Amino acid sequence: MSEPVVIALIGIAGAVIGSVATVVANLASQWWQERAAAAREKPRKDLLLAMLNKPEYQWRSLDTLMHVIGSDEVTAKRLLLEVGARASEDGKRQWGLVSRNPLP
Repeated sequence: MSEPVVIALIGIAGAVIGSVATVVANLASQWWQERAAAAREKPRKDLLLAMLNKPEYQWRSLDTLMHVIGSDEVTAKRLLLEVGARASEDGKRQWGLVSRNPLP
């Protein structure tokens, strides 16, 4: 092979290796960020479950749940859905576990 062909092949190989390395690094970074976010949210989910599983409460106020876990409304609702809760049907800002409050 001539020298220009070898140089071109080395350049192409470098581009391919660089592209693969970039994709792998991006995937690893995304996985790490998702794992860290899940670890940060676990205590909040555990606290929500503890509150919703208390036998003396069938439903809990969204405002109370938000205040206790220290989150905004959107985050609280997302976490509630992830732990298996649902909103009440009467339009009140109350939430309960689906297992304790099945839909009629």
